[in-house]
Amino acid sequence: MPKHLHIVAFDLPYPPNYGGSTDMFFKLKAFSILDIKVTLHVFLYGGKKPSRELRDEVHALYYYPRKKSNPFAGKLPFIVSSRSSEKLLKRLSADDAPILFEGLHTTRYLDHPALQHKRKIVRAHNVEHHYYEALALAEERWWKTLFFKTEARKLKNYEQILVKSQGIAGISPMETAYFQSEYKNATYVPAFHSNESVQSKIGKGTYILYHGNLSVPENNRAALYLAQEVFPKTKMDCIIAGSRPSKSLQKAVALHSNMKLVADVAADHILDLIANAHANVLVTFQSTGIKLKLLNSLYRGRFVIANRPMVEETGLESLCSVANTPSEMVQLIEDLSHKTFSGEVLAQREQVLGTTFQNDLNARKLAGMLFDVDF
Repeated sequence: MPKHLHIVAFDLPYPPNYGGSTDMFFKLKAFSILDIKVTLHVFLYGGKKPSRELRDEVHALYYYPRKKSNPFAGKLPFIVSSRSSEKLLKRLSADDAPILFEGLHTTRYLDHPALQHKRKIVRAHNVEHHYYEALALAEERWWKTLFFKTEARKLKNYEQILVKSQGIAGISPMETAYFQSEYKNATYVPAFHSNESVQSKIGKGTYILYHGNLSVPENNRAALYLAQEVFPKTKMDCIIAGSRPSKSLQKAVALHSNMKLVADVAADHILDLIANAHANVLVTFQSTGIKLKLLNSLYRGRFVIANRPMVEETGLESLCSVANTPSEMVQLIEDLSHKTFSGEVLAQREQVLGTTFQNDLNARKLAGMLFDVDF
């Protein structure tokens, strides 16, 4: 007999075009295979429309508008206060099915008396106050910086609500350790993703790649760093790919003949670029969550060069070449340019990724937390 589960999503899980939506969407697919009937509750915003494709993955689907208000007002974090609905509370309280709250964003009713009879698990996509502190550092507009700093302070205070849950599903070992030390009820459940097997191509590529959503300040900062400090100093062709690149990034790339910007292309094109690159270079300045671009590069690409914040405490350090300064990255690119991606390296990836990042195994682990039984 199928089990029933409520999931409250902070954003539309389809299309799975960034880390949070990818984790949610492929989690839904994995639960479906386990014959778990999901009632999905989604907060819509940013002009997004209800998804026809999402209907096929769930038992029931409800949408709620994200509330508009002064983001600086009140004691609650804006990402929480803007995601509340009396209709949602009524639907959640109408049965005995457990609830998975996706992100601290959706926990407005975690401690509500109407849900006292329910088993409630929170999927922690980040340590949110750490994430917002990092956003503040990467932001150039003063009013956005002020918002991120204010939100980080509110999130740190609000986070105590997690004691009202029966468990926290951390998305990375580092953040799971943080939640375990603070609340004593955290379990590591790796990120859900689109890859079923390692598809990295044996052989060599002809270019180096950085990819990401370039409209995100953190990714734009990483791309600028590479375009100004690393790629101009290598002899290999270099590509930076992603959506909505900034004017400053466009200018930086245009200065060098060995660099090219590939902007606003379909996801399939990005995956082709990942697969055919000789090495994917991944840089981040905030070690929060786990970067889906890292998983995609390991499952689909050849060599991966990453800085320490990108791989630290992910369990994937052994699969990457780690460099922390521009000169170290340039040297690694030079060293790897003479190497061929081999079957031996591929086998090591298959062993590590197959042990930790299998969606079916992690769906069983999370389902065990939600229903308090073994799956």
